Amino acid sequence: LLRVLLLSFVCLNLELKPRSCPERLLGEERRRTCPRPCKVDKDCGIKRQCLCDGQCGLSCVAPGRTCAWPLPLSEKSAARLLSPTHSFSALLEVRCKPGFTLPNGLDATIRRCQGDRQWSGDEPICTGGFDSLAVNTVNVTLPSVSITVSFLSYRADIVGSSENFCQDNQTWQYPHPICKKVYCQPPPDVEQGYVVAVQKTEYEVDFDIHYLCKKNFLLDGPQKVTCLSNGSWSASPPHCRARCLIPAERSRVVIGEMKRWPFDVTDAMVPHGENVAFYCKHPHKHCSFTAFQTCFDGKLELPACYLEPTWLQYKLFPHRLVSEIETCEPVDVE
Repeated sequence: LLRVLLLSFVCLNLELKPRSCPERLLGEERRRTCPRPCKVDKDCGIKRQCLCDGQCGLSCVAPGRTCAWPLPLSEKSAARLLSPTHSFSALLEVRCKPGFTLPNGLDATIRRCQGDRQWSGDEPICTGGFDSLAVNTVNVTLPSVSITVSFLSYRADIVGSSENFCQDNQTWQYPHPICKKVYCQPPPDVEQGYVVAVQKTEYEVDFDIHYLCKKNFLLDGPQKVTCLSNGSWSASPPHCRARCLIPAERSRVVIGEMKRWPFDVTDAMVPHGENVAFYCKHPHKHCSFTAFQTCFDGKLELPACYLEPTWLQYKLFPHRLVSEIETCEPVDVE
């Protein structure tokens, strides 16, 4: 089963304001037209909702519309729904039968029901399992004897010697090698995130794994990793980094070059990697300067020079707060 059951959490979470529509996760999508773009449901009228529709982005879609199901029977492949119905955003798996593969060498692909009532991607075509295998040949010539050795080597490792020698007694010096198909082991789970892929015990070369983070967590690292021909993934899995609570309460701070009160920031939190400038008082002059700290995975420390105003200072003398007094001249801070 897919661990992508929560993919709809990204595209169909109607509570997000503003909504987001991430990059597509399921390969190239075939489309005729894109529905009307939108930002919120009220842009779409009564019968449609503002939903994530693949490469079309946030679009006005009738969520009840369906894609063709069941699909025509095939001698080389089998299709099954991975979602309860075949309505918008449903997922469909097309798997080649034993002995057949897709042109990219994989044995299965995932398709998504789009807003135009079409399944994403081209119609999968499964071909004979050995059609795309490359045959390497080695010609060995002895007096009056010519011998050819052939072996298959497509997405496989050679187990044994890659070279062999015909001896005077007309026997091979080494046992013939064998070709073992290369697989990657299942990728590790990501804390506070999801692995978006068909769940398998092993993955073929060129198979892509995608990662998503839960709401309010930021992806730090690759969004996609690929199974390489050496049996390893193209990169280490990413991390899902937490937001940071702004530790100042009664002093303004600078976020993204904007001076703001912490309580005016959503949840008084900033995302992982955000720089926050705190106001500190000059030790000898009546002026302020800023000290920067960076949010890292839920931790945002106060600079040593920062002093939190008291409640009385904040209520009775707000104009005297360090964040509100005159800024020091650059020469005074050096």
